[in-house]
Amino acid sequence: MRLEGQIAIITGVSHAGQVGYGLASALAREGAILAISSRSAERTNARAGELQAEGAKVIAIPADLTTEQGASSLVQKTLDAYGRINILVNLAGGLTKYGPSDELTLADWDFELNNNLRTAFLCTRAVWPVMKKQGGGKILNFSRAGGVQSAGPMMLAYNCAKAGIDALTRTFAKEGRNAGIYVNAIGPGLIITQSNVESMKPSPEELSKKWVSMEQIVEAAIFLLTPASDGITGAILPVQGKGI
Repeated sequence: MRLEGQIAIITGVSHAGQVGYGLASALAREGAILAISSRSAERTNARAGELQAEGAKVIAIPADLTTEQGASSLVQKTLDAYGRINILVNLAGGLTKYGPSDELTLADWDFELNNNLRTAFLCTRAVWPVMKKQGGGKILNFSRAGGVQSAGPMMLAYNCAKAGIDALTRTFAKEGRNAGIYVNAIGPGLIITQSNVESMKPSPEELSKKWVSMEQIVEAAIFLLTPASDGITGAILPVQGKGI
């Protein structure tokens, strides 16, 4: 097992069939010991129960990670339970505000940036001194395929948040290099999840050529979280469909 005994925090583990749960399950199969989080206590606890049924060692820590208190609580409770933190996966967020940019309200703008960018910043900042004291760690963020150049219309706040994730990843990577902290990101294309397929209704051809499987995301993430990627930091790894 490639992550035997590694303590991993994964945020955004809320719904079954989504990336957060799929990645948590995969890391557990590789031997990682988990702390999972989302804003909803009901959903976080339910996912923890499902993971435990699969044989995972996991604790649920519900928290509002857009707040300093929530991010600090997640890190401290993980430390209290396990004594160390080797991995942080910042998955909290997602596209929720879609529409004309000139109709985007300030509240919508704040909500989207807070969910996608502020959460990653606060969780990374909270775990940083722990990893420095330990002599290293791995942090994985989630950006978007193609970066700013692929930003489509009607999702301005989300696009800006993901551009911020790229900057956050590369800046923390430079600051962590001498501390043994590797900070990277995956830039996925459209991921085959239940909610994405139901909402976008892709054709079988589109699924096979333009969409990304959960397995592709999982394998890229495991590579960036294991010693196989030691020395790689500040990378935004694109994981896209075959036809891209």
